[in-house]
Amino acid sequence: MGDVSDGGGANGGADGTDATGGAGEPQALPLDGDVLMYTGATASVAPERLAPLLREVQSHLDPQFEAYARSYERAHADEERAVFLVPDGHWTDVGSELGLPEREVDAVRRAHAQQLRRIGTRTDRREELETALEIREAVVVGRRSSVCD
Repeated sequence: MGDVSDGGGANGGADGTDATGGAGEPQALPLDGDVLMYTGATASVAPERLAPLLREVQSHLDPQFEAYARSYERAHADEERAVFLVPDGHWTDVGSELGLPEREVDAVRRAHAQQLRRIGTRTDRREELETALEIREAVVVGRRSSVCD
C-alpha cells in the first residue's frame, strides 16, 4: 500500500486523537504513494499534515466498511481496498462529523478521487470512472482481513 511517513509521529488527529492502526503503529493508508504526492502538491494542506489527516479519516471510515458496502456502489475492490461511489457532498458531511476545515476536506476528497482515477488507468476504466466522478464522490476504504473474511 502507499503508506508514507509523515515525520510527525502517529498522533495526527485534528482533535488530538491517535490515528493508529493499533499497537501504536501508524495506520496503513489504502492510497498509493503517487496519489499522496499528487494530493500534497495540489491541495492547500501542509505536506506534513496530509498523512496524519488521511489516517484520521481512514480510522473514521474503517468501522463503516459494511455500511458502505450495503449502501453504495462499489466501483473497485482488491485485497488492499474497496472504492465506493457516494453522493456528491459526502465528504462535506464526513468533514463536519470530524470537525475538519474545508481545505482539509478538499484534500481528502482529492486524494480519494485521484486513487479512483489511478485505478481506472490501471484497469482501463479511466473514462468510465471519470464520468462517475462528475456526479459522485469516491470513498476508498482499506480492507483488513477482519473486514474481508
